[in-house]
Amino acid sequence: MRAAITRTGALVVEEVPDPVPQAGQVLVRTLACGICGSDLHALGDPGAFADVVRRSGGTPCDIADGVVLGHEFAAEIVDYGPGTVRALPTGTVVCGPPIGFGPQGTGIIGYTPAFPGGFGEYMILSEAFTLPVPNGLDPRTAALTEPFSVATRAVRRAEPAPGAVSMVIGLGPVGLGIVAVLKARGHGPVVAVDFSPTRRALAAKLGADLLIDPAVESPYDRWTSLGVITGTMDRMAAEYRGLKPPEAVLFECVGSPGMLSWVVEGAPAASKIVLVGVCLRPDTVEPGLVANKELDIRGSFGGSPAEYRQTLRDIAEGRIDAGVIITGTTGLGSLAGAVAELREPDRHAKIVVDPSLEDS
Repeated sequence: MRAAITRTGALVVEEVPDPVPQAGQVLVRTLACGICGSDLHALGDPGAFADVVRRSGGTPCDIADGVVLGHEFAAEIVDYGPGTVRALPTGTVVCGPPIGFGPQGTGIIGYTPAFPGGFGEYMILSEAFTLPVPNGLDPRTAALTEPFSVATRAVRRAEPAPGAVSMVIGLGPVGLGIVAVLKARGHGPVVAVDFSPTRRALAAKLGADLLIDPAVESPYDRWTSLGVITGTMDRMAAEYRGLKPPEAVLFECVGSPGMLSWVVEGAPAASKIVLVGVCLRPDTVEPGLVANKELDIRGSFGGSPAEYRQTLRDIAEGRIDAGVIITGTTGLGSLAGAVAELREPDRHAKIVVDPSLEDS
């Protein structure tokens, strides 16, 4: 099959062997696959990416060489491996969480050679996690179920209280997904923060209540006007008087060194910070500041199969307009150029790969 495979840290289009489904697996033809921010991180710093995977308890591989990336996918069933139920007929359009397992082991689809991702013409999926795309949903939009399920998990991890003020910092696809999920769940106000006017406009389409360009003003200057008490002593005094000021929840979706420190500095007392961005380098946090402010810092990673299914329903039934964030489509031949474009966020939010497109 034709695929964009990593070679010494770059994407090179080659003919590679077709994947062969084994016990419990499905062979599918890729229809659409989103380019994820994690792919950009992995290509930009494969050594650090592998190190974080290893220290998190995973089994790293050499991302820089011999991997077909792509874990945000929709595809068409072509064939089945042995020992499968075959509940879905061939030709069914499917998607699913990027969890690969079988006789060749386990791993995240697109991040291990055993489970090539959607930047190739064919993939193998675990039948147990393969879901039919409902309601005639466009495969490009169905492919975005994965990043929006990451957003679903982040909101669940945050557990925002009724009336909480949520601030989403960094409006890449996952940050935009968090805006959409918060609004779909009835939370608000939602403050969306990004330098890019394109991405702020997309956040507005997804329901953000307040848009902030941090080049113009600090988003942290808005806490008081939103009813949030910022200081520890002021908040304690309010509690002593029996008042319940709004909770602040900050979603850090940038994933660059220095961001966590900046968020801790600007977070109001007693707020929650949810780390969603994939930062591969150390950051500096002052423990005394975290303790004195009584900050709750939580990590969030991926999405569970249940969260994926719920997100797919939300998209298919119109509660979340995931397709609004698609700003481009590319074939395999132009994929490397699309990755470069995504590093400059003023133009694009999400580019979707269609391996059937003829380009160069």
